[in-house]
Amino acid sequence: MVLTFFSFVGKQVIATCNAFGDYVLFLVTAGKVLFTYPLKMRKVFVQMERIGVKSFPIAVLTGMFAGAVLALQTYYGFSKFGTENMIGPIVALTLTRELGPVLTGLMVAGRSGSGIAAEIGTMKITEQVDALETLCVNPFQYLICPRILAGIIIMPFLTIFAMMFGVLGGYIVCTYYFHLNPIVYIEGISDFLKSDDITGGLIKSSVFGFILTSIGSYKGYSTRGGAKGVGVATTKAVVISSILILISNYFLAMLLFENV
Repeated sequence: MVLTFFSFVGKQVIATCNAFGDYVLFLVTAGKVLFTYPLKMRKVFVQMERIGVKSFPIAVLTGMFAGAVLALQTYYGFSKFGTENMIGPIVALTLTRELGPVLTGLMVAGRSGSGIAAEIGTMKITEQVDALETLCVNPFQYLICPRILAGIIIMPFLTIFAMMFGVLGGYIVCTYYFHLNPIVYIEGISDFLKSDDITGGLIKSSVFGFILTSIGSYKGYSTRGGAKGVGVATTKAVVISSILILISNYFLAMLLFENV
């Protein structure tokens, strides 16, 4: 029993290390292609539309209701101590530093990250990727690099809208539901919110964009096993992206907001 357990753990560790090594080599190849081949900007703009513009309603709704429920729960706690004037700063700081980038990253990973893995995975199993290589078209130049670059560029724009609508959601709850003074809400935000808080959140979102697009592209490009393999790759892309976003968020928070 003990040997079986350690054998299972060892196999999982080795498989994880192999997968991580393959992913690093995948990123190295993508980096080489990005800096040595002409960048197809039209492809980048198309992917920015797919990843960013079509995810805009989801990001806005997520941010607004996150801000609304944050204001709701904060009021219930702060009203016991008579500190309702701090609801605005708490909502704004939480959304700009944490909830805005993280929730947007998770939602886009579920929507666009899975789509990237499914699209490239389908092309892989139907030998469309092999056809590109036969036509002397580099698959990384044509498929991978535009998606990764688009995710890095467009995610901060999505996140800033999520932040704005999140603060708006908190404002609506505070002023129209709890009938608090709107001037106090706004002035509290202007007093405590700094540009470094917003900048840090946008840096986070770019990192999250890199994670979800690179993981989606990697899992799609390494798809094996027909239609079932596409489903497995899509599921793994969403799960791994979400976990890495949450893990990287902790370390980014330590680096970006340690002295803020």
